[in-house]
Amino acid sequence: MIEQSTEPRPTLEAVAARAGVSRATASRVVNGGDGVREPLVERVRQAVEELGYVPNQAARSLVTRRHDAVAVVIAEPETRVFADPFFALQLRGISKELTAHDSQLVLLLTEGRDDHARVGRYLAGGHVDGALVFSLHLDDPLPGLIHGVPTVYGGRPGWSDGSRGAVYVDSDNRGGAREAVRHLVGLGRRRIAHITGALDQTSAVDRLDGFRDVMVDADPKLIAEGDFTPAGGERAMRELLDRCPDLDAVFAANDLTAAGALRVLRERERRVPEDVAVIGFDDMLPVTEQADPPLTTVRQDIEEMGRLMARLLLRGLDRTASAGVPAGGLAGAPASVVLPTTLVRRASA
Repeated sequence: MIEQSTEPRPTLEAVAARAGVSRATASRVVNGGDGVREPLVERVRQAVEELGYVPNQAARSLVTRRHDAVAVVIAEPETRVFADPFFALQLRGISKELTAHDSQLVLLLTEGRDDHARVGRYLAGGHVDGALVFSLHLDDPLPGLIHGVPTVYGGRPGWSDGSRGAVYVDSDNRGGAREAVRHLVGLGRRRIAHITGALDQTSAVDRLDGFRDVMVDADPKLIAEGDFTPAGGERAMRELLDRCPDLDAVFAANDLTAAGALRVLRERERRVPEDVAVIGFDDMLPVTEQADPPLTTVRQDIEEMGRLMARLLLRGLDRTASAGVPAGGLAGAPASVVLPTTLVRRASA
């Protein structure tokens, strides 16, 4: 049985008495307000530590209009989120940044349309200061449902209406794809295939465009649609080999897709890279270094993307508060960020 302490929780009044200041002064220090001399700030902080005082978050929110909580919305089912290391890396970056600013992470997943409405209601209810949203699909209704909530997106939004002024963090998907395919061309490969990601996501479309930038006259049969999963990579690789048995290289939309393609190539007794060179995208070490052979890939800094998403949101919220802007937007919203990519060469190409 867990014993509960009968000691009363220390109050703000007790903190003020211990520090020898007024309750109003103690409140300003605890809630991060200005206008208190540094010696008094130190006395209040010492009293907080000695008493073990924990601010009442509900009361604090009434004063600061901040909840010190950020929703992270991943527009994917939980089976995908917990199976794909991409999401773990991005969440790690987000969590590190939020923790450094003493802000809580609230994870929200969407399995279907009913979940979109639920998430929209939760965010509109004012439970969090803002939202970080990633893995959106082009027909996703979520952006419209969370209108008015300060938001930073992971990945370039695919809305046709560019007037929304969305703030996002993305990688140079198109440029990275070009570099990968140019590398394959430089190896002397001529029948280069591409396994796409889910084409209702901008990252997959951008990587397909990068492939086409280099392979301008590519045979349409050399392009097969995947879904960013190993199973999708296996399915697409079988289709490609059945249609184009003479292909000599594959650029896969991500590392998981490439891992699935490698399995099928082994089944069909195609040597990698001697018969077919393979390149992925992401550089997720648990996948790339354990692949057989180790996978050449395009590296994007996934963890840094998550960190930057959180940083942009928190900075915007701070500017909003200092400017006295009503909740629901970001004052002087920061510019979106597109991170560079790098080709990492290993044994597969």
